Amino acid sequence: MKAPARARRAAPRPRVALKLPSFAKINLGLEVLGRRRDGYHELRTLFQTITLRDDVWLSPRESGITVSSGRADVPDDATNLAARAALELARHAGVRKGVHIEISKRIPVAAGLGGGSSNAAAVLLGLDRLWRLGLGPTGLYEPARRIGADVPFFLLGGTALGVSRGDEVYPLRRQIRAHVVVATPARPVSTAAVFRRLSRRLTPREIGSTIFRFVSRDLEGEACFSLLSNDLESAALEEAPDLARALRRIRSLLVREGAALALLSGSGSSFFGLFTNARQAVRAREALTNAAIPAVHARTVTHEQYRRIWSRALGR
Repeated sequence: MKAPARARRAAPRPRVALKLPSFAKINLGLEVLGRRRDGYHELRTLFQTITLRDDVWLSPRESGITVSSGRADVPDDATNLAARAALELARHAGVRKGVHIEISKRIPVAAGLGGGSSNAAAVLLGLDRLWRLGLGPTGLYEPARRIGADVPFFLLGGTALGVSRGDEVYPLRRQIRAHVVVATPARPVSTAAVFRRLSRRLTPREIGSTIFRFVSRDLEGEACFSLLSNDLESAALEEAPDLARALRRIRSLLVREGAALALLSGSGSSFFGLFTNARQAVRAREALTNAAIPAVHARTVTHEQYRRIWSRALGR
């Protein structure tokens, strides 16, 4: 009689110096003003971090930069933004040390929630501490913007205005505190393809009026979410027409349950609703789940909350 097979033991994780939070973002509004001379697009956007998050572990090595996640849809080579962040910081600071990066993914991939950019910013902040560089968010800005346009925002978090390519970021005085329900259809959408589609019909504008009107009224104490929209939404749905029917259903359910704002995030495919109280958000998530639409209930993370969380994570 054969002995029962033993359960396979997971390989022990290398000594971990830091475990880091890596939060998702939504775009509360996004305007595309035109094509820039450098080939990128001039944007106005309102970023918002939310409590949906990945975890990133940094384990010191004598040399070499490696990354793993155990996910087939997440690259384990230098195309991963987290690995690119480590390589870029090492070049920027003249460091020859190595690191192994392990990512526990909860943020959907290619869904407009900034998971890869957030992972990259977490690596920059963590390695600044691990390698004792003392750069801080301000000193990390240049390597961050070279990695990707959304990465600088994740050095700051909270509610913030993004201009230029979206990589010039300013935290707002009035931070948004709300519940968020994010519907996550299992349908990745290429950001580059969405922008290419938008560029074919884009009429250049010199100012982004609705974003600035919202910021102005918000500073006066009046949050006018009805002003906000996402210029990428129609191009994203053209790029992924199979999503159009699902997103109409999602928007209808979110609005029915009282969402103050219901938009595509970034270039999609995630769609979110912003709610002023938890009960509305719970009902909205239940409605989506009952309609067989994957959804998560999260909360906004303010700039000050983000700073406190990172201060604890870095042992400051």
